Amino acid sequence: LDEIGDISPILQVKLLRVLEEKSFRRVGGTTDITVDVRIISATNQLLEVKVNEGRYRRDLFYRLNVASISVPPLRDRKEDILILAEHFIDQFNRTHHRKVEGLTQETKEVFLRYNWPGNVRELRNAIERAMILDDAEYIISNPSELLHFHSDRSESAELKNDPMGNALSTIERNTILNALEHTGYNQVHTAKLLKISRDTLRYRMKKFGLFPEKNQ
Repeated sequence: LDEIGDISPILQVKLLRVLEEKSFRRVGGTTDITVDVRIISATNQLLEVKVNEGRYRRDLFYRLNVASISVPPLRDRKEDILILAEHFIDQFNRTHHRKVEGLTQETKEVFLRYNWPGNVRELRNAIERAMILDDAEYIISNPSELLHFHSDRSESAELKNDPMGNALSTIERNTILNALEHTGYNQVHTAKLLKISRDTLRYRMKKFGLFPEKNQ
């Protein structure tokens, strides 16, 4: 179960019943079905706080919290960055029918310096974007341009405190420009490629002066 902290109160009751009684009943069914399952759940929220606020059932919390593993953010486990990057390269080589060999040394150094506020998802998106926008054998000629920005997050204090923070505006502009050129300035396709809304794309295009003259 992903994001276990967001399930509704009704679903919490149903899940607790399954865990306690080891049975469930299909919608429209008349008999209970016995199950033998193991639940692995994950969340990025503080469930203890939700329990104290009355937004999460205390009995379900303790029923699920038999054995817990805390996973630090990616910036605190630098040793995993390159391993995960190679994994995603292999994955997208198969799905996108590419033959990317890996990361250049420069790219490795940039990836290890970067703060990765979006954690593993951001790393995955950066790798996929590199393999979509660049047909080079290795990732990439200018690796910093492919670090994904998250709407206005690039202007947050967290990134400003990062050594790379001062260069993010340039990175952001170049990323958008590369995507626009790749799609022939089709805003719908560009927004999908960058995984942002069209409104956010248009705001950024206006900010960086990337509209063709006839559309300004």
